[in-house]
Amino acid sequence: MRIVFAGTPDFAAQHLQQLLDDSHQVVAVYTQPDRPAGRGKRPQPSAVKKLAIEHQLPVYQPESLKSGDAQSDLAALEPDVMVVVAYGLLLPQAVLDIPARGCLNVHGSLLPRWRGAAPIQRAIWAGDLESGVCIMQMEAGLDTGPVLHEQRCTISPDETSASLYHKLEDLGPKALTKVLADLDTYQNQAQRQSDAEATYAKKLTKQEGEIDWTQPAAFIERCVRAFNPWPMSWCQSDNLKAQQNTIKIHAAELVQGASNEKPGTIIRSTQEGIDVVTGDGVLRITSAQMPGKKAQPASTLVNGYSNVFGQGLELE
Repeated sequence: MRIVFAGTPDFAAQHLQQLLDDSHQVVAVYTQPDRPAGRGKRPQPSAVKKLAIEHQLPVYQPESLKSGDAQSDLAALEPDVMVVVAYGLLLPQAVLDIPARGCLNVHGSLLPRWRGAAPIQRAIWAGDLESGVCIMQMEAGLDTGPVLHEQRCTISPDETSASLYHKLEDLGPKALTKVLADLDTYQNQAQRQSDAEATYAKKLTKQEGEIDWTQPAAFIERCVRAFNPWPMSWCQSDNLKAQQNTIKIHAAELVQGASNEKPGTIIRSTQEGIDVVTGDGVLRITSAQMPGKKAQPASTLVNGYSNVFGQGLELE
């Protein structure tokens, strides 16, 4: 089949690499326009574009696929199927109709749960025990199309978004290869999604990472894992004499016990961790990042920042 691939980040590049390793006929690659990045804020190519150039594949980077010119360019490629992985641009119905076999999407959740932009993070945030990838036949709706195939994996108690990302990064390309090897069968047996069971994985914001110590410890602990590596869970301290007093929490765990102290109060500081009162239970910070520093274990923080993490002090 003549395949057009559309994707942008490293997660997508792993799928393109699998197609190339399997000797599929990738006739062109679509990716988002180069975006400013790094200290110099110079335009940088996406991971998918870098891989495509390495393999001498034609690269298209339209700002939108809604224009007639962009759609004509795609039609001229005469694709049998378009594979879309974390592309980041809306595909209007006119585009979905161009490939002879339609457009396939690799989505990082067990649809219809967690449709939308941040399915990996939301699964951990909500306390799900399972995740996976779905190969979906795309429709105009947001992740609403029939599911051709799914691959499941467990979410471990210490799972972060980074570690779950790597699990799905391994599952997705294999699932895609399996579907493309017998596309007729999978399309004929595709399962419609239940809209009644759907949940939406809204995009993360930096502000969402701010810790509300009045929330239960179990929820805050999930947020710490879900928001690692971005936007990171964070809090502040009036005792930190810095222009930027944000403290990023890299790792935390639940501990037994309760306290009548105000949420945010540190009730214990030891080499094992910094115990903070929450709205329900106690959370132990085991690793955190001070402004301008790298992440440090609790033992270092207790010794080096006693004015911030001492017993009886408060985090905001």
